[in-house]
Amino acid sequence: MKISVVTISFNQARFLRECMDSVLGQNHDDVEYIVVDAGSTDGSRGIIDSYGNRVVSIFEADSGPADGLNKGFARASGDLFCYLNSDDTFLPEAFSTVAAYFLTHANVDVVRGHGNVIDQSGRAWRRVYSDSFSLGAVAYGACLSVQPSTFFRAASFRRVAGFNVKNRSNWDGELLVDMALAGARIASLNRFLSSYRIHRDSITGTGRLDAAHKEYALRMIEKIKGRPYRQTDRAYAIAYRLLKHGRHPRASAERLMHGPVYRSA
Repeated sequence: MKISVVTISFNQARFLRECMDSVLGQNHDDVEYIVVDAGSTDGSRGIIDSYGNRVVSIFEADSGPADGLNKGFARASGDLFCYLNSDDTFLPEAFSTVAAYFLTHANVDVVRGHGNVIDQSGRAWRRVYSDSFSLGAVAYGACLSVQPSTFFRAASFRRVAGFNVKNRSNWDGELLVDMALAGARIASLNRFLSSYRIHRDSITGTGRLDAAHKEYALRMIEKIKGRPYRQTDRAYAIAYRLLKHGRHPRASAERLMHGPVYRSA
């Protein structure tokens, strides 16, 4: 089972080699790696070039992260797709674990595992868990999916024409919503597959997209429910979040000990 991986790179040279090595060092035999760089000026392109033909490189401007990912996946030929930001890493044996899961779960289109949260130096300081998936939970902000631990069948990605290029804050979450609305079956895998880095320059760490996240949340209610947000939705959101914490005590314990992942750099 061939796995195609896309990394979008932009001025993250200090983390890039660790990221790329975590892909190319997997023990899975059939991996296609595509790195898209929209114009780094910090030496990232030299790092990418140093991997030679082990990597398919795309050096061209794009209109944002979602557009860069779409450019990468347009070149992909694998059975399974995944993507890794240039400051994150995969854990060893992630690909072989996921490939084995898909081979034995033919009815699953998307699988989401768990991850470690690491700091700027690579120190793992907490864990983060993907929740049970439902569109209702997503609509009310009660369904976390660990992005670098998410893998999906190529057919599901192509069915929805990829990422929404207008989304500049939660393109990963909207992709899952679009795939689910198109009939994709989304499961959780109780394995740790990646390390998600939070640092002072990352989107999660800076919180610079707070307003865009709020707009996204309102738009997802309308997309999933087929109507605008209502004041009564607040009660549903509370109920879904209580249910989430009851179903996932490990994740709740991490939040109590360390606070929310968002803006925790």
